[in-house]
Amino acid sequence: MTKSFGSLTAVDDIDLSIRPGEVVAFLGPNGAGKTTTIDMLLGLSRPDEGSVEIFGMPPRRAVSRGLVSSVMQTGGLLDDLTVRETVEYTSAIFASSLDVDVVLERAGIADIAHSVVKKCSGGQKQRLRFAMALLPDPALIVLDEPTTGMDVTGRRDFWHEMRADALHGKTILFATHYLEEADEFADRVILVSGGRIVADGPAHEIRAMASAKTVSATLPNSGADDLITLLRGLAGVESVDRQGRRLKMRTTDSDSAARTMFDHACTALEITSHSLEDAFISLTSSSSPASSNSPSPTSNSTLTSKGA
Repeated sequence: MTKSFGSLTAVDDIDLSIRPGEVVAFLGPNGAGKTTTIDMLLGLSRPDEGSVEIFGMPPRRAVSRGLVSSVMQTGGLLDDLTVRETVEYTSAIFASSLDVDVVLERAGIADIAHSVVKKCSGGQKQRLRFAMALLPDPALIVLDEPTTGMDVTGRRDFWHEMRADALHGKTILFATHYLEEADEFADRVILVSGGRIVADGPAHEIRAMASAKTVSATLPNSGADDLITLLRGLAGVESVDRQGRRLKMRTTDSDSAARTMFDHACTALEITSHSLEDAFISLTSSSSPASSNSPSPTSNSTLTSKGA
């Protein structure tokens, strides 16, 4: 599907299938097309070209049947209602819904049920939005920055609940700036840049796409300057930084760098694998060759929560 706003192409021929029970992280820099894609997935806008199906039906129909719920960053709350009143009123919208007490407990806000919304913290409001999304017992939950405002414990508990839902067959699609969440909780990571998919696969495969590793060591007492010059000239070196006697370098040939350091009496040698953040920066950079490539060949024919 493709979506443009004037001369700006926000989503550029994205072709994707999401399988039931997957926990999928949808990542990309600001302006990559994430929000536009999610809006089309929820039926809030329509693609200029292509189509979207959720459980074999248009998004709006899937949402109206309670098959799809979303947790967005802002909106949807009335300040003067209590937490319980908010959930009760939302429950009345659906033809059938889970018990209010059950939802409050699952969202971790049963203890603040009688608190007025305007007095809740940012994290508590986000949990309230999550409770509202759980009411129709949806098969697909779409999350946009779901843990914004939550503390470490709150984020951990939230993802524990999400993982439990996925184990019961629910599909989770989430966008986040907390890359460690994607690394830890997602079965699959989709990176978008410039409106196109630049990587799609398990987190460990995405990390492997950032070929450079970090090699660090303590420099010898003498000859350090000559060694640094030698290291800068090795093939695959991306950067060399010195802080006192500690040297850190990024290179695509960590074996060669480590061998050279060892041969020149460096000590406390460490080789660190790339992180998801490294891969994110590398693959979504405007200067990265991946940014201009076609979408990943692992993507399928339709944006759908079940096979086409």
